[in-house]
Amino acid sequence: QQILDSIGIAHAGAIEQPYTITKIDGLYIGFVAFAPNKGTLLFHNQQQAIDIIHKLDSVADIVVVSIHGGAEGAKNQHITRKREFYFGEDRGNIYEFSHLLIDNGADIILGHGPHVARAIEVYKNKLIAYSLGNFLTYGRFNLKAESGLAPVLVAHLSPTGEFLSGKVHAFRQSYTNGPINDPLGRAITTIKKLSEEDFPENEIIIEEDGRIFYIQN
Repeated sequence: QQILDSIGIAHAGAIEQPYTITKIDGLYIGFVAFAPNKGTLLFHNQQQAIDIIHKLDSVADIVVVSIHGGAEGAKNQHITRKREFYFGEDRGNIYEFSHLLIDNGADIILGHGPHVARAIEVYKNKLIAYSLGNFLTYGRFNLKAESGLAPVLVAHLSPTGEFLSGKVHAFRQSYTNGPINDPLGRAITTIKKLSEEDFPENEIIIEEDGRIFYIQN
């Protein structure tokens, strides 16, 4: 946190600083991060989460939420819409929690707890990326197959937070060179497939080149 402060990067999620507000290109951006871990802002306290979202929504143009939750690994890529557990740890009902936060003023949800890619959904004109996996990991982390995919999501929002369009860029990780471009586009294929299977009612179309189009009713 001290290093991030020293180089001017806004951060949130620790007990010491559960949320922050920063100004980017004339817009006030509220950022809050939730996790199930010691020393973090816990997502199990839903009323506290709602109160923070209300506070950010009252002063910020865009409210961005990061969630480290959901069971981990390639066997847990689908959205169950139920509470998830991993090695006995309560990893939350991320589907329910994400919807709850948007209902109370959040504009975009970015998930990453499962360490693999998951589906993308648009709910009430707001974007939820249930897990973007990892981008740059090392050491003991498994980088094989689905665990090595490293998608980058570009999302275009209106000044009031509604999702307009986006694109998934496909990278993969290696133990020696970090994230590198993946010409096979496996991260795109994975997110497209999971989104179509888990949210057949979804109002977005993900093209094979990663472009995301939103079909508003």
